Amino acid sequence: QVQLVESGGGLVQAGGSLRLSCAASGSIFSIIFMGWYRQAPGKQRELVASITNSGGTNYVNSVKGRFTISRDNAKNTLYLQMNSLKPEDTGVYYCKSGGFGYAPGTWGQGTQVTVSS
Repeated sequence: QVQLVESGGGLVQAGGSLRLSCAASGSIFSIIFMGWYRQAPGKQRELVASITNSGGTNYVNSVKGRFTISRDNAKNTLYLQMNSLKPEDTGVYYCKSGGFGYAPGTWGQGTQVTVSS
């Protein structure tokens, strides 16, 4: 079971960009599902973007056209490129591997993203 460590969060103005990374302690080659989730203050954690080991991707409607999820199996790393950021994108972003969607899996510790207006 791999361990996951997120990085790349920070404070950015609306309209700016950030790239999140999720480094795994072992190979992600055979991990079918990986996803990025975010949790805003006072809200439930939501699935923002996901990718399978065959490259299939899915996005929540609110980020379509702005966020891009990708994975580099050679580097054992999951990415989330976030462009045209909005204040409502603020939250703690977590990566997960394993169970599809909201099924149990392995979580990282999270990285804070704050978008100022």
